[in-house]
Amino acid sequence: MAVNLKNLPDEELLYGVKTCQGCGVTLAARLALKVLGERTCLATPACCFAATTTVYPQSSIFVNNAITAFPALASTISGMAVAAEALGWDEDITFLGIAGDGGTVDIGLQALSGAAERNDNIIYICVDNEAYMNTGNQRSGVTSYKAWTTTTPTGPCSKGEKNRFKKSLFEIMAAHRVPYTATASVAYPKDFMEKVEKAKNIKGCKVIHVMTPCPTGWGYDPAVTVRTAKLAVECGLWYLAEFENNEFKFNFVPKEFKPVEEYLKLQRRFRHLDESDYREIEANRDIEWNRMRKRFA
Repeated sequence: MAVNLKNLPDEELLYGVKTCQGCGVTLAARLALKVLGERTCLATPACCFAATTTVYPQSSIFVNNAITAFPALASTISGMAVAAEALGWDEDITFLGIAGDGGTVDIGLQALSGAAERNDNIIYICVDNEAYMNTGNQRSGVTSYKAWTTTTPTGPCSKGEKNRFKKSLFEIMAAHRVPYTATASVAYPKDFMEKVEKAKNIKGCKVIHVMTPCPTGWGYDPAVTVRTAKLAVECGLWYLAEFENNEFKFNFVPKEFKPVEEYLKLQRRFRHLDESDYREIEANRDIEWNRMRKRFA
């Protein structure tokens, strides 16, 4: 579903935030609200986004917004959607949840699984900066292999966690047979906004997992957030895909992957890696792509 960029409203529903410069999460939330419009009821759990947009007595969010307990985002927006239906609210109101990766793939996964099983009429967006950034950069279930965090120390005896592959929220949600789930990136805004628009027009549980780089936690120049996110896709360390009508499809496949070190060397969290690490990460990437190509065929 194409988004007509010329028809998007001039009004911004997210501005004046207290996030770090170059924050990918803020960019994703702004784009999503731009598409969904003011008839949106939002909820967010503990995360960078909540902590920097709703500092009492100020708010940078110009739609209805509730702050939830860390594990309860999906439960909260499910309740909001059901309550609105019982009250006879107009069907064009969107119930949106925005949560970080820790609050989604770890702490909030049970509630999201329940919402997916019930097929509640919600949109859930996971803004993924690959760690618990709001509390100081602790590892989450989708932290990149061999990345430094405060809970994955690196040095002569360790290069981080030993698990080579991240949790695949996209495939976990597809296994629930939700009507729509997708991956996205702030480096591909039109693709992301089209997925949000598509989710808005589908009834049931929709989940979008969007990569949102973090200059503070990842350790790169805030000016290159979009470049960093784009390199992740071009190197094959992130992908753009959809699951709809029980079918998987890629939205973009690079003709040839760029070397992974182009992406990794931009970031301080990978500065301990050497040539053998790059090749290992590259091999892991190829294993994942070969597996997905077979599944998406």
